[in-house]
Amino acid sequence: MASHKTIFITGGASGIGRAVARKFGREGWFVGLADINESGMKETAAMLPAGMSSVHKLDVRDREAWDAALEACAAASGGRIDVVFNNAGIPIGGALIDCTTAEIDRTVDINMKGVLYGAQAAHKWLKASAPGSCLLNTASAAGIYGSPGASVYAATKFGVRALTEALDGEWYPDGIKVADLMPGFIDTPLLDITPNKATNQPIRDRVAESGLELTPVADVAQAAWDAVHGDKLHNLVGKTARSVSFAARWMPGTLRKRMRTGFRALGD
Repeated sequence: MASHKTIFITGGASGIGRAVARKFGREGWFVGLADINESGMKETAAMLPAGMSSVHKLDVRDREAWDAALEACAAASGGRIDVVFNNAGIPIGGALIDCTTAEIDRTVDINMKGVLYGAQAAHKWLKASAPGSCLLNTASAAGIYGSPGASVYAATKFGVRALTEALDGEWYPDGIKVADLMPGFIDTPLLDITPNKATNQPIRDRVAESGLELTPVADVAQAAWDAVHGDKLHNLVGKTARSVSFAARWMPGTLRKRMRTGFRALGD
């Protein structure tokens, strides 16, 4: 059995996945990268210490492919997987009535089913390396309170939040920690795409118009490290996430009015 620890990261070709890979790589972990973007994964791997990473093409919607990727990662890392970072996801926005059936299905399949499949496939590996192993899911500030223009995305992230809470109870007897990250808007290339086919304005422009901040991706990487080594179930990342969480708990009426009239950063 390898002396180093291993993290398996979906969405490892860019953005949050890449930042988390670099953080754990610097700390001496073996990093298994999974994504459908092979060239992006190779770029990430080139940023990691030599001999301390592996690359696995994985569509998180394919349950059998999950088993194959985890087996291959364990074989490359020396036989163990200590953390599975269920991070792969896609954005979607705009009014619900503007989203096509295909866009809704794809978002639910990747953001929700993919996380369920990943958790199911990860269990045997995390149980074998427990105690101290962890399933870490990427949820979102959108999983704290549903906002206009993000109905489909918020629904999937509420699902990830619920799954995290459920597995925290289910897997506690197995010694497996379960946690999630709840970031606001993170400064990654995903913000430069349009939210749906009916909308031409990039997500980044909408965030700027709403007066919301963009959280550096390095902050999410640090939050992932802290979540794996800490004891929080839900880990808020960035000012927006903290503001929404505070308002949802202490000022629900005010938050509801803000959502109805066009959400801007709380305190504006």
